[in-house]
Amino acid sequence: MAWDLLEILGNVFNLLDLLPNGSSSADLNYVDRKIKKKKSKYFTEKVSIAFLAVSSVLLFFVFKGSLPAEHYPQTFVVASLIGIAISFVLFFLLYILELYYFKSLFKLLFFSGSVILFFISLVCWVYFRSGLFIK
Repeated sequence: MAWDLLEILGNVFNLLDLLPNGSSSADLNYVDRKIKKKKSKYFTEKVSIAFLAVSSVLLFFVFKGSLPAEHYPQTFVVASLIGIAISFVLFFLLYILELYYFKSLFKLLFFSGSVILFFISLVCWVYFRSGLFIK
């Protein structure tokens, strides 16, 4: 009977040794392991160039035809303000998600300028080509 009790205690200690504690789990790297995707070296520049390409196509379609002669400078000012407001909302959301950080001032200005130009061209394209606002 005494041997059975010692055998049971030995089995319990063997099970406890199998459970991960602080040192064995840290050695195996199971705890607090974060999988981080590696971005390409020029990811910001590629996104900025894509925004510039799309905005140039949209601006081509806006200026391809003749614009209505009635108050078009005022229309462009209002469309620019709306585009800037939408881009600032996007910048704020990126900042909250901790995705709005750059390693150089050039990347910051290039990305921000291309996003602002994209939203201004998008608002102008929607305004002039939708036909809802033009009489």
